[in-house]
Amino acid sequence: MQAQEIKNKLKLLIEEASVIDPNLAKRLTEINRWVKDVKTGSLTAKRFVILFLQQIITDAETWLDIKSLAAEAGESQAYEEMTPTEKYWYTQLFPQWLNEHDPKFYIWRQKLMSGEFHQEDTKLIDSLANLIRQRGGTVVQRYVADLSMATDIIISSRQEKPLCTQLTSVSQEFSPEKSHNWEVTLRFWQIDRGLFLNYTPGAKDFMTQMVNLTLYNGDHLNTGIYLKFNL
Repeated sequence: MQAQEIKNKLKLLIEEASVIDPNLAKRLTEINRWVKDVKTGSLTAKRFVILFLQQIITDAETWLDIKSLAAEAGESQAYEEMTPTEKYWYTQLFPQWLNEHDPKFYIWRQKLMSGEFHQEDTKLIDSLANLIRQRGGTVVQRYVADLSMATDIIISSRQEKPLCTQLTSVSQEFSPEKSHNWEVTLRFWQIDRGLFLNYTPGAKDFMTQMVNLTLYNGDHLNTGIYLKFNL
């Protein structure tokens, strides 16, 4: 989906959402104001802005479909067709983001637009997601979850209980502060458990350790626990 198509789609979704879900309409209107005056060529050049917009359009379309099905008493059927992590995203985190004030939204929109956001660990997160899927788990990745909810990846394993996971590679001296801020953010969004993995790039078997830790804790981590590891 290209820049002009995205702009046009946003306007159509705002109209549709204004009838079905005013909170979604409000959020999409914020996003539309953010991009509507950016020239198409300039917007196209902003890779992460485009990726975020594509994600939010997909989520908005899915959410409107769910709401429409709910009116026809078919909402549960829509969720039955989703993976556990998708269901968690659409039943809890995404609607919560629509309904609540997001204190970080304005800040990270600016960073996306100015090019300050680079997501250097994209390949690592993608590799982790693929390994989790190969071992029977499910995964959801969203910029909203990453930038507003301190969650790089949402995973589930055999027990199908979604687990919000943050990956970072800060030095040991900064890890306590970052992990504290991470836990505060999860609690703010009422995410009832989480996993914080501070890894050393290039360390022996660190990817295998991360896969094992995410899958094991996806099944076994208790509610109310925010577990932190330095690998």
